[in-house]
Amino acid sequence: MRLGTSATALALLCLAGIVDIPRAQAQSLDGLNVSVGPADQLLLEADTLIYDNINQTVTAEGSVRIDYGGNRMVARRVIYNQATGRLVADGDVEIVDRDGNRIFSDHIDVTDDFRDGFINALSVETAEKTYFGAESAERKAGTVTTFVNGIYTACEPCEDKPDKAPIWRIKSRKIIWNKDAKTIRFQRPRFEFFGLPIAQLPAFEMADSSVKRKSGFLFPGIGFKSELGASVTLPYFFAFSPTYDLTVKSTYYSRQGFMAEADWRQKFNSGEYSLKIAGISQKQPTAFKPGYVDRTVKTRLMAGTKGKFTINPRWTFGWDVLVQSDPNFANTYLLDGYSEAIRRNEIYLTGLNDRNYFDLRFYKFQAQEVLPAAHPSARDPRQPWVLPSFDYAYTVDEPVAGGELSFDVNTQVVGRMRRDFLPGRPALPGIRGWSGRVTAEAEWKKTIVTSGGLLVTPLLHARADGIGVDASAGSNAAIAAMTGGLTGAAYTHDGTAYGAVAADIRSSYFRAMATAGLEARWPILFSTSSASHVLEPMAQLFVRPDVGYGSTLGIPNEDAQSLVFDASTLFERDKFSGYDLIESGTRANLGLRYSGSFANGWTANAIVGQSYHLAGRNPFAAPDLVNVGAYSGLETDVSDFVAMAGFASPGGVVFSAGGRFDEQSLEVRRAETSVSIPIDRHSINASYTFIQAQPLYGFPQDRQEVTLGGRARLHDYWSVYASGTYDLASSTLANSSFGFLYDDECFTYGMTFSRTQNTISKDVSYGFGFNISFRTLGDFGTSTSTNAFGTN
Repeated sequence: MRLGTSATALALLCLAGIVDIPRAQAQSLDGLNVSVGPADQLLLEADTLIYDNINQTVTAEGSVRIDYGGNRMVARRVIYNQATGRLVADGDVEIVDRDGNRIFSDHIDVTDDFRDGFINALSVETAEKTYFGAESAERKAGTVTTFVNGIYTACEPCEDKPDKAPIWRIKSRKIIWNKDAKTIRFQRPRFEFFGLPIAQLPAFEMADSSVKRKSGFLFPGIGFKSELGASVTLPYFFAFSPTYDLTVKSTYYSRQGFMAEADWRQKFNSGEYSLKIAGISQKQPTAFKPGYVDRTVKTRLMAGTKGKFTINPRWTFGWDVLVQSDPNFANTYLLDGYSEAIRRNEIYLTGLNDRNYFDLRFYKFQAQEVLPAAHPSARDPRQPWVLPSFDYAYTVDEPVAGGELSFDVNTQVVGRMRRDFLPGRPALPGIRGWSGRVTAEAEWKKTIVTSGGLLVTPLLHARADGIGVDASAGSNAAIAAMTGGLTGAAYTHDGTAYGAVAADIRSSYFRAMATAGLEARWPILFSTSSASHVLEPMAQLFVRPDVGYGSTLGIPNEDAQSLVFDASTLFERDKFSGYDLIESGTRANLGLRYSGSFANGWTANAIVGQSYHLAGRNPFAAPDLVNVGAYSGLETDVSDFVAMAGFASPGGVVFSAGGRFDEQSLEVRRAETSVSIPIDRHSINASYTFIQAQPLYGFPQDRQEVTLGGRARLHDYWSVYASGTYDLASSTLANSSFGFLYDDECFTYGMTFSRTQNTISKDVSYGFGFNISFRTLGDFGTSTSTNAFGTN
């Protein structure tokens, strides 16, 4: 029986040596894992076990099954010849290793030193559901295995028609796996799609499963853009080491010529960084529209780098920087990682420890646009440098006077080379020159629960600011000119003109604010046999003095230019979006919140409320350099009503609606609603947005749009989808797209067509994209671009 045990072990180990089939491209396969330990027990089942001492063979016949070390082999007959050192298995041979990989063959003949052998009618099914077959396989010198007339695919065979050709497969006259060189070479490979040959090569080679990365050509890419023409990209990957690599790309554009790219990436234990360079000498700049920066340059260059390093578990350092020869190169040519229309060049250092936070950044916003820098409407020259922005938040671990004490420090220094202005409107979003602000604040709050279930939260807050300004003479003149534009009818709400405005231009400002607040909430639970409901009346009172310089113009507003008053901001202590503006005066916020859950799985929630300015100067009625309080719904002593409601079903139906309504007439000032409905394997989603006219912001008419989209699954693998956005104010179909998708376990194909129309100029642009993905091999195609076919 000792001899029988050796034969079984040899059988399993030989299969490990011969049939360790690597899979194509990036998919990992370490082969059949048939390693066994000396203490593993063998279980042998067979109808007959024959010992031939003369010929020194052991034969197991009839329904042979061998279990050893978590591996299993099944065959009709297994013979081990101790004299020749060969093991032969015949008849429906099947091996299943401990990892779930399966091998099928009619005949296996190998030596017991695993260096040489032959397998007939081979097929392999791996645990990752990839499939390999060959008429025969031969192993020589213990390292080189040759598969004759091999087939590879990642498509599962059809259960009803196992002989039917899969969606895709690679057939090759010979597949040679060199274990020492860690390569797989295909000789005369032919790629078949639905059984039809579509491509054939003399040969190609790729890394085996033990190599995570290997130098070589990557999948090509194709694209089209009217100004650039049709394009073909050929990338080559250099795997210099496990920690750094280089990808070079050559892209040919039929109208603009060759563009060269190079991407360097390097990883360390603490992080990674990348460097990208690209350049082109445009053959036909006149393909771009007159006045576009793309038309005015011939040689275009860029360099970009990104990095992120973990100094320790609390601290992170990183950067993201793009430098280019003109404002729009990376955007026009859609250079990966750097093509955003608005991006931020930055260097940062962040720290996070529990609830304490540190953030230091040096950055500049970058607008990639078609206008040259000299154009008066160009946005990029008006973008600020922020050198630096600093934010630090600290919360005391132990309670202070029974409550929570926290501190916050914020600093920013902003500089511009060109004044940011809005033609025809009394607004100055950014001064030319430099400005800086240092803000320090502290907050204490404590929540007390009374015996009746009332939650009372007293709050104390203090803040101090120091501001320095070095503005250009033109910026100061623009501020002075705004004082006339913001009086009388130019700044009127519901027939009320908000008084005269004066300029107070200084080189430094100091201001402080103290707040005493009280919040009360009383959640009330109502329960029935089929539902539970919670009603929560809520009230807040904040008492503050007027803020210094609150009624004059002079202090730049860089970080508080966006103000949206809705149900989500109703109970904020300070409703401004940044530090440059301070909420002042005495204010009360009142509202009612509701949440409900039902036995059928449905949930609902809602909130409604209003804000009241009780005393002091209303900061939302006081103009600033961007008139942020205008049309906010807070500029009157009694604010507009805000409300929000939503519900969701266990089946995935989600509905939400919110809005702001005039405090007297309940006229809709702003509204947003959306719904998403899954129907069996299909889905529909819709949304509607309305914003009342805001003449001071350059919107003299109401804005409203409707968006509708859906997806229908026509088959297990086929689906179609479409979406569209219609601008009701301009009667324009602003965006629309439709496409279809095929997606199964081994192959994905998608195609999308899109159309975009400018609501003002009515220019139309079209986009077309497709993507093909072969599992384990890679992707091929291009994404949809809304400028893919230019404009009419």
